[in-house]
Amino acid sequence: MDWASEISPALWIAGFLALYMAWAIGANDVANAMGTSVGSGALTVWGAILVAGIFEFCGAFFAGGHVTDTVRKGMLDLSMIDRDQLIYGMLASLAAAGTLLVGATRFGLPVSTTHSIVGAIVGFGAVAIGPDAVKWDKITHIVLSWLSSPLLSGVIAFFIFQITRSRVLDRPDPVAQIRKLGPVFFFFVFFIIGLVTLFKGLKPLNLDLNLGEALIGSIVLGFIGMGLGIFLIRRVNLGPEDPKNRFSRVERIFVVLQILTACAIAFAHGSNDVANSIGPLAAVAHAVQGMDLGSKAPVEPWMLAIGGVGIIVGLGTWGYRVMETVGKRITELTPSRGFAAQLSAATTIVLASQMGIPISTTHTLVGAVLGVGLARGIGALDLRVVGKIIASWVATLPIAAALSIFFFYFFKGLLAP
Repeated sequence: MDWASEISPALWIAGFLALYMAWAIGANDVANAMGTSVGSGALTVWGAILVAGIFEFCGAFFAGGHVTDTVRKGMLDLSMIDRDQLIYGMLASLAAAGTLLVGATRFGLPVSTTHSIVGAIVGFGAVAIGPDAVKWDKITHIVLSWLSSPLLSGVIAFFIFQITRSRVLDRPDPVAQIRKLGPVFFFFVFFIIGLVTLFKGLKPLNLDLNLGEALIGSIVLGFIGMGLGIFLIRRVNLGPEDPKNRFSRVERIFVVLQILTACAIAFAHGSNDVANSIGPLAAVAHAVQGMDLGSKAPVEPWMLAIGGVGIIVGLGTWGYRVMETVGKRITELTPSRGFAAQLSAATTIVLASQMGIPISTTHTLVGAVLGVGLARGIGALDLRVVGKIIASWVATLPIAAALSIFFFYFFKGLLAP
């Protein structure tokens, strides 16, 4: 097929579907990242949209180009696929993953956008090319991550909240304790922010540091955070105690900490998960220009802008559904509990990145919320909601694959001569 005459239609469709996928990511994946902050009261819905809008867009636009080839080449053997099949398949993957995310968002279920796009790519690859084209070892790693990421994050969140409760909340004078230990919390938050940023987002900015350099930079940032914590805690007006909540003054400190961790997660998420929408778009642009399919697909600024804008619009228009599930329906959250969940999620992202474990931001955050809930006892969890979420995780790959097969033949019939 002569794609020279079809460049405009193919790219227009790919651009629209990339925007659709980015909108779905914002409505589902970004919403669950912000859900703990909204559920605990640290941020209003519009405050979460503002924070996520700034940091997700910055992560997507300035540092989102380095993971797109993983989406394009990580799941399939490109030596076995021709140009036409790649274009039909990537269009099908965007349509399938976006549709799955929209359906999940409609029911308030937080699912993994990474698993959605991977399932879609595997679906069209197995049917259009053959099962041998699929890199099944990668799929095995992803299936294992259904257990590893929420389990690791949940365990870390459990211990963070237990430490917070034993050292601050259960003490006779929790306000005095938070004034004493607050700067230590600020140190760890800034330390983790440094690691998340240096490990997950700044390779395109020539800041791809090794482990030692990243640790030194993060420790320095941690001490800066400790200094800021000392300054804020001494000067912040904690206000009068709320008669209905003896921890209300303490929780005001955790509001600041939770907002900081939300910013870190939003930047890391934007820099990595934007690839799920623009990776297939870059692949289509690469293919229609007649370039070698095995070479690196360049990511243009307009592609990153599509991803960043779509994510923000999705969060602002439909994100409240998933934010409510993660922030309110799994377990009751306060700023201290939300802080423990988000710090755990950020820590898990760093650990998984260094150990090479494939990870889902969605699964990590939900696992962290579960860990905080378990720290208060099994009765603090709504097990019916938890069951629905886990079922949606298991169904993500096969549903995405089935939808992708349908859309593959749809676009083949639409675009083939």
